[in-house]
Order: sequence, then C-alpha cells, then structure tokens
Amino acid sequence: MNARSLLSLLFHGEKALDLVGTAHRLGLFASLEAGPITLRELASRLAVRPLRLYKMLDALESLELVVRRQPTDELLDAQYRAAEPLTAAVEAVLGARSIERDRNDNYPWREIYGRLPDVLAGRLDARFAWPPRSDIDLRAFERSMAAGCPPIIEALTALSPSIFDESRTRWLDVGGGDGTVAVGVLSNATVPCDVHCDVFNLPATESLVRERASAAGLAHRVGFVGGDFFKDPLPQGYDVLSFIRVLHDWPADVARQLLTAARDALPPGGKLFICEEFRNPDRLAVQFFWTYFLIGVDACVSRLREVAWYGQALGELGFGKVAIVPGAFDVIVATRD
Repeated sequence: MNARSLLSLLFHGEKALDLVGTAHRLGLFASLEAGPITLRELASRLAVRPLRLYKMLDALESLELVVRRQPTDELLDAQYRAAEPLTAAVEAVLGARSIERDRNDNYPWREIYGRLPDVLAGRLDARFAWPPRSDIDLRAFERSMAAGCPPIIEALTALSPSIFDESRTRWLDVGGGDGTVAVGVLSNATVPCDVHCDVFNLPATESLVRERASAAGLAHRVGFVGGDFFKDPLPQGYDVLSFIRVLHDWPADVARQLLTAARDALPPGGKLFICEEFRNPDRLAVQFFWTYFLIGVDACVSRLREVAWYGQALGELGFGKVAIVPGAFDVIVATRD
C-alpha cells in the first residue's frame, strides 16, 4: 500500500471500523476464514443483497483484509477468502476488553490532540506521571498494563517446558506489574506445579499481586518482593529472571544496567527471558497509542529496540546462549555462563 492509499484510509478510519465491526458481527469473517467462498454463497448465508455485499467486500479488500478472485464476468461468481485469520484480530482490537479501548478511554490523549506543534516544541506536556509518582497512579498504571497481557501469557506458556524444569523452579519477575503474567502462566497445567514466582515491584503494588494470586487460588505459588530496581540489588536465589515490557521504557544505558543486575543475581546456568515489543512494523503499529501519547512525556523513553540489540548486549554481559523464540509475543531466552 502506498502513502496516498494509506492516508485515504486513515482519513476514513471511523467508516472502516464500522465496516469491520459489522462484518465481524455478521459472521462474515468466519466464512471468509474457511474460504474461498463465492459472493453467491456468502449473500445466501448472510441473508443480504449480493450487490451491496459486493461493495462491502470491496471496502474490506481496500483494507487488505480480504483477497478476491473473479473467475468469470458474473458478479456472483466472485470468490473471497480472508487474507489472514481475522476473527481473533478483530476481537483483540474491537472487543470490549481490548487494549486499544483501555488506552483510548483511560489516558488524557485528547489534551494534546490537535496541539502537537506545542507538544513537540516543549510548550505543552502530556499529563502522565512517569515513573508513577503516587501509589494511586502506580496502581492505576499496573491495572491498565494488565489489559495487554494475554498474548504474553500465551507466548510464555508455550515456552514454559524449555524455561522451567526440575532444576529451575524459582522465578523472579522483575517489574512484574500486578502479577497478571505470573498468575496466567502458573495457572496453566503445562507448567510444573512446583514452579514458584515472586513478583519484584514497588511496594505499592503488593496488595494487587496478592489479591490476584489469591483470586486464582495461587497464593502459595505467587509471592511478592518489594523493592526499587534503581535503588536495590535484585534478589538472589532464583533460577529464572524475567523482564516483561520493562526494558523498552528506559534509555540504553539503563537497560544495560538492568541486564547487568540480572546477570549478577542469577547463578551459572540460570535463565533470563525478555518479552516486550521488539521493533518491527507490527509491533510499532500495536504500540501506536503510546508512541503518540508519549511524544509529550520526556521522562519515558518508550524506545522499541530491534531484537538484535538485546542479543549483542546479552552476549557482551556473559550470557553464552541466547535464543529468540517467535510467538504471540517474541521472547528472548538467555542462559548465564
């Protein structure tokens, strides 16, 4: 898609979302995912007028969601299929619990909307405290971050057999939010039942972690260690450490400092895994809200880095084996020499 086409679609974004939402509710995407299917069959299945559906499908094709083939001149013979699985993607973005809705509804982005020249020149700041300055701000931030955790939990659960084994059963999740990831991973039956995770985070989040663990029946497997990784050394005695959506919030020297602290806390053979939005076109798109909003927040770097940066930094710090595992979220798994 060229720039002219993209900008035209952005201008008509509300209409595009109306089309996508309607197609999802009608079950159109489910039919297309099982395709190819003709316009004749689609119109009959959905009980709609073929010509009107044809135009709707043209609009979806312009969004690159639908692939069309016209084997004859007959309109009803047009064949359609989904360009890729759509149902889960649409639900993730337009569903009631989507991260897009959470961000759009809970952060004051409208205060900078239309005023980006002032923001860029430093005459206007976005109203967002980073790092959070009060316990109330911190708790609100951690609850919001939980909205984006399901694909991370999915990726880490799939990796759990290679991360956890009989010799690696104690896990420290550094900056682990309100415990959503720890609880989500340990709730899965594929994770050995003797794995225990402590969330290392600022003391104000302790009640959030304990409430979440208790509600899931995991109070005996999910604990809490209060601390500030800028002031306190990372606790030792763990076989596995993780940084999940933590490092990209900080400048490169700070990220290296945290990786060094992880190395010093781990025993030889201990594992470190990193899961965040590594820089690529898809992750930049999903991160669009924060990229826009944080233009006016100098304290937060919000710097998506290429995965290769981490590979090089970990090698230099003494992690002899570094693997990059693709999935719902890409994960770096590194083993300390």
